[in-house]
Amino acid sequence: MNKPIGVLVVDDSALVRRIMTAALTSDPEIGWVETASDPLIARDKIKKLNPDVLTLDIEMPRMNGLDFLDRIMTLRPMPVIMLSALTQHGAEAAFRALDRGAVDFIAKPVEDLADSFPGLREEILAKVKTAARIKVVRREPRPDRRRLDPIPRSIMPTDRIIAIGASTGGVEALGTLLGALPPDMPPIVVTQHMPAQFTRKFAERLDGFCAVRVLEAEDGARLLAGHAYIAPGGRHLEIKRSGSDYRCRISEGETVSGHCPSVDVLFASVARVAGAAATGVILTGMGRDGASGLLAMRRAGARTIGQDPETSLVYGMPRVAFEVGAVERQARLDAIPEILVETCGTCAEAGARL
Repeated sequence: MNKPIGVLVVDDSALVRRIMTAALTSDPEIGWVETASDPLIARDKIKKLNPDVLTLDIEMPRMNGLDFLDRIMTLRPMPVIMLSALTQHGAEAAFRALDRGAVDFIAKPVEDLADSFPGLREEILAKVKTAARIKVVRREPRPDRRRLDPIPRSIMPTDRIIAIGASTGGVEALGTLLGALPPDMPPIVVTQHMPAQFTRKFAERLDGFCAVRVLEAEDGARLLAGHAYIAPGGRHLEIKRSGSDYRCRISEGETVSGHCPSVDVLFASVARVAGAAATGVILTGMGRDGASGLLAMRRAGARTIGQDPETSLVYGMPRVAFEVGAVERQARLDAIPEILVETCGTCAEAGARL
């Protein structure tokens, strides 16, 4: 039997502390929950209680959450889940927290907190229990991604398309992967599990340091080489054919494999529309979203890649995809960009010879 999980909730709002405690203590896997109203109180409780997971608000008195996170990652690395407001400012702060070592974030509503927050119970429990299994190491200064040189290439793909799916840990993984690609890659479509108000800011952040253009996908947009399209939060992204072009199809819908947007929905559409002209990549994330869609892609002749256990923050989605036979090749995250370049180049050359 797994050891019960201890959680420290750090938030200056008494209402949030009460709601988080109620949500967490409702699950038998959570052994205990303690709270702190600010980082200085939290510091003493961390020393005394040694929690397995910390949930941390960003805006707090005496010390903001980001500064406290820096201290935690330097002095006592542990799994930290940030609570950020469901706003553009909250999105920016959440991404800064992930850059600094947080393993995930929960977007909390800014209005009707008492009524809205209980609806996040399942997300809170899933993320806390997943975080408890993550081994967090001391943060090392990371290189400025803007200084990374993309992989050189000389072949312009023709009708190729790349589809990528990710969840927990995907913000960091997608930055590493997309940031290493050259500007003339085939169109790239991406589903990352993320709230609606966060995906546009996420695309803008990636666009700031990637050689490929990165933007939030829009319905009917033509997929262009050298561009990556991020599924908008709360809506499914699929691809469709329009003459010789690929285009985005954005739709409202029920959750699929527990998510909207769903990686399975994206991958299934790529299997139908692009077949053997596609390459699918499944990255770090909890759950099984993407496994059946990636299997459909492989059966349609697509090349398929799964992130390996060693470099996945959460080896959940890639593991399930591998176990069902959807993954043709497992690889380290830092090797996937070069594999994509080689795969697309090889296919483009083969097409030219036919």
